[in-house]
Amino acid sequence: MRIGLFGGTFDPIHWGHLRSAEEVSEAFSLDRIIFIPTSKPPHKRGQTTTSARDRLAMVRLAVAENPRFSVSTVEIRRPGVSYSIDTLRTLTARNRGKDCYFFILGLDAFHEIDSWKDFQQLFPLCNFIVTSRPGSRKAHLLGGTSVAVQKLFCYDFKEKVYRHRSGKTALHFLQLTDFAVSASDIRARVGEGKSIRYLVPAKVEDYIKAKGLYQARKEGT
Repeated sequence: MRIGLFGGTFDPIHWGHLRSAEEVSEAFSLDRIIFIPTSKPPHKRGQTTTSARDRLAMVRLAVAENPRFSVSTVEIRRPGVSYSIDTLRTLTARNRGKDCYFFILGLDAFHEIDSWKDFQQLFPLCNFIVTSRPGSRKAHLLGGTSVAVQKLFCYDFKEKVYRHRSGKTALHFLQLTDFAVSASDIRARVGEGKSIRYLVPAKVEDYIKAKGLYQARKEGT
């Protein structure tokens, strides 16, 4: 099987996440996309986020109606900070080469990947799909990365992809349909008492309301 791995805080998951996953799935003929909510994201330490239990529940509600989408609790069940290298090692060890994995991340995150734990060891483990951000257009994919990252790849002119020097995996870029919605904006809207209808799935909106998530705290509480 060809399997996409889509990690994130998903605080909350929204239509932008879901549409991106759908376009990636279609473009790369993926049989399945696994959403992987983080427990303690390493690049957002000290920032207030919703509990892992609530974020996981919202992701499950959001993907329930798509048979190609599923959810993994591998990072939520693992204690400590959620590092992608640990997740990939766990999944590939279980898989034993039976399936082909594609790690999905946005362009901004990819340009900072040299700050990730053991980043050089990530690329031989699976293929990477880097997606555009709203308003961006396809450019030199490695142009915004460090020299250390650039040295890990060479361009395959025949296949029009970047090959990892191990020859085992590839780095792809996908231009997505612009969908300018963000989790931070959604949280802010809820805090201000504004509507988030059509920004998140209806079941996720209902869950946020039922649990009182993202509500502005009253002074003295």
